[in-house]
Amino acid sequence: MARLAVDPAFVVGALDRRLFGSFVEHMGRCVYTGIYEPGHASADPDGFREDVLALVRELGVTAVRYPGGNFVSNYRWEDGVGPKDQRPRRLDLAWRAVEPNQFGTDEFVAWSRKAGVDPIWAVNLGTRGIAEAVELLEYCNLPAGTATADRRVANGAPEPHGIKVWCLGNEMDGPWQIGHKTAEEYARLAEETANAMRRVDPGIEFVACGSSNRHMPTFGDWERTVLERTYDLVDHISLHVYYEPKDGDQQSFLAAAEDMDRFIDSVVATADHVKALKRSDKEITLSFDEWNVWYQARFPGELGLDVREVGPLIEDTYTVDDAVVVGSLLITLLRHADRVKIACLAQLVNVIGPIRTEPDGRAWRQSTFHPFALTAKHAGSTVLRTEVAGPDIETAAYGRVPALWSTATYEESTGEVVLFVVNRSETDKVDLEVPLQPGLRVVEHLALYDDDRSAVNTAEDPDRVVPRRVDGTEVINDSCTATLPPASWHMIRLSPGGTR
Repeated sequence: MARLAVDPAFVVGALDRRLFGSFVEHMGRCVYTGIYEPGHASADPDGFREDVLALVRELGVTAVRYPGGNFVSNYRWEDGVGPKDQRPRRLDLAWRAVEPNQFGTDEFVAWSRKAGVDPIWAVNLGTRGIAEAVELLEYCNLPAGTATADRRVANGAPEPHGIKVWCLGNEMDGPWQIGHKTAEEYARLAEETANAMRRVDPGIEFVACGSSNRHMPTFGDWERTVLERTYDLVDHISLHVYYEPKDGDQQSFLAAAEDMDRFIDSVVATADHVKALKRSDKEITLSFDEWNVWYQARFPGELGLDVREVGPLIEDTYTVDDAVVVGSLLITLLRHADRVKIACLAQLVNVIGPIRTEPDGRAWRQSTFHPFALTAKHAGSTVLRTEVAGPDIETAAYGRVPALWSTATYEESTGEVVLFVVNRSETDKVDLEVPLQPGLRVVEHLALYDDDRSAVNTAEDPDRVVPRRVDGTEVINDSCTATLPPASWHMIRLSPGGTR
């Protein structure tokens, strides 16, 4: 028997809803035949797929980062505005595809408004720099009256787009990045770009590039160098990570949240070290603006791609285990809600996305859609600390770790407590007891698991993997009890006076 303690008095922090963000890059079919497909049966007058928009709203996404990703480091934003018949076709060096530029800045803002999400913008600090970033900001955020803002007005957008969050480049520590820089080179450019952009719009937020992952040889020193130059100018520093099973080690894969947890702790420690050096009262928060399960071993790498028209790329089909891992990673982000203020599941559609589409065809939910959607829907405004006493599991990658991974949220206006729990054991069920304050009742227990952990959703069978209602969960003597099968994700809603 495992025992999970939770109490509204023990708070991690307020939940910033931007933690339920996602990511749209001009990569593969994320944009073209993903969110944008003129001529599709569901397309609206702007060419946006309404079937995909409906799924994005159901997913509960709150913010979307755009236009990349590696794509941004060779992107000329001017190519994607103005009359579509005058936009140039260009070779995208990141993914070696011919970019038609039929979807750009104004289209993405219009799509974001229809989807009900806040746009997060990345600027090109690979092949371009300060002037181009300032001009893009002027185009997006200034009212009419300057040449670049007037260009937006002439393109049919009289009101400023009002974009709040700006990423200062993308993965500039990575040798694969077009315009890759050393930490010192990037820190200097980010500092000067942020300084110039704040003169255009003092109210915006900046995300400085952190390490692409914590296994980079420059990890830690990169964050320190960048923040020492930009600390007073930026608000967040970025983290990116992707997970997949290695050498058939499914147990370590199910426990991948251990790595994400340690990654966050390390970046927080580095940021706070710079804070101490600067004797600053300001706290840098984290933007985990790329995270997901990605089977990178199946990807040949950028240089393994032929130059081609935009087409399918890394369209991983996700299993039950993949969904359980995604749920556990989202739990990890919530457990750090005091410092993680933005997070982006990468990507939104087709490219390792929770949503899949067919060109001129159907759209459906991948298995990973469900833990994200349910967490975004039911998480309360305050994240609570949970303490678990229970069994451990052995992993080759992370050593001995708890079988259960959990977090909880609280909504003061309703008194509702929501538990999110994953049983990370491949083989053993866990009986769970949760002592509760008097008066709380179980109103809903949904679980994602399957006897066939390799099961997936497809266009022909889009609901093969869905959450199931658990009816055996009850409150007896002010304790909630439940049985958690191996490799399973759970959401348990508790409400004052609620009934099943």
